[in-house]
Amino acid sequence: MPETTQSVNWQALADRVLAGETVTREAALAMLQVPDTELLDLLSAAYKIRHHYFGNRVRLQVLMNAQSGLCQEDCHYCSQSAISEAEIQKYPMQSRETILAGAKRAADMGAATYCMVTSGRTPSDRHVDYMADIVREIKSTLNLKVCCCLGLLSEEQARRLKEAGVDRYNHNLNTSAEHTPNVVTTHTYQDRVDTVARVKAAGLSPCSGVIFGMGESDSDAVSVAFALRGLDADSIPVNFLNPIAGTPMAGQNDLTPRRCLKLLAMVRFINPTKEIRMAGGREVNLRTLQPLGLYPANSLFVGDYLTTPGQMPAEDHRMLTDLGFEVESQSPAAPGCC
Repeated sequence: MPETTQSVNWQALADRVLAGETVTREAALAMLQVPDTELLDLLSAAYKIRHHYFGNRVRLQVLMNAQSGLCQEDCHYCSQSAISEAEIQKYPMQSRETILAGAKRAADMGAATYCMVTSGRTPSDRHVDYMADIVREIKSTLNLKVCCCLGLLSEEQARRLKEAGVDRYNHNLNTSAEHTPNVVTTHTYQDRVDTVARVKAAGLSPCSGVIFGMGESDSDAVSVAFALRGLDADSIPVNFLNPIAGTPMAGQNDLTPRRCLKLLAMVRFINPTKEIRMAGGREVNLRTLQPLGLYPANSLFVGDYLTTPGQMPAEDHRMLTDLGFEVESQSPAAPGCC
């Protein structure tokens, strides 16, 4: 019999997940449809899983937008896309000094991982070599894990990044295979899956996540969470659409704070051992309920995002202190170590 919100004991389901059981698709869908009166029960059960693997530790990561705008892709959510009319800063690759200074700021903020992001479909070999050289210096001077997010990647480019000391590569699935054509037409869902496969083959830790709030159905949301499980992504950033003026998705408002919490819990149940990060859009969508998001999630981006401001780092640290949580060491241990 399909599971419904009336038939699921969330604590018992968490115990079964901890014993090695995979949640059913029906149970995952039920999480998204749970009445708000049961939301705290669902979060408590998700926290049981999160605490088992990560305790009350929170991993902090910092983004550097190393190249802004100037992108050929037509991703409807993105202020940097070719079809965006958003008023953002656009600039070519940042200087070596600027990127290295960003790494130092990340370390000073207590971040475990520094993620360098560039806009564009795919990096040139020259840009890969430039980033690889910077990574070597970061790794020789700072106690930071390094993540790169440079677009679609070839096997050879992935290998060169690995040799330079890159720990992790981010390439998000963003949404389900079925919903992807409604979000972007200049690349396919399979293009993204193939990049994650190349990253793994090169020995890099795969980071791949989602953006919720882009008009996806409950079925789409559950499908992408299971797809990430299938890819064995070590780190899963959960973004919530920030509908930026000038993008095709400006004015879209499908999310509530309670919906965001249900989505985070669902991703945790499906990917129990993985790092799950509250990422872009958490401030504008979770609002005053942000602290509750850390009951299923165990990681945060701190500071600003690519083209939008984030919550002040001091506020994030105050939130963690109020929760009784602690910032994880800059040399994090398994699972999902990087």
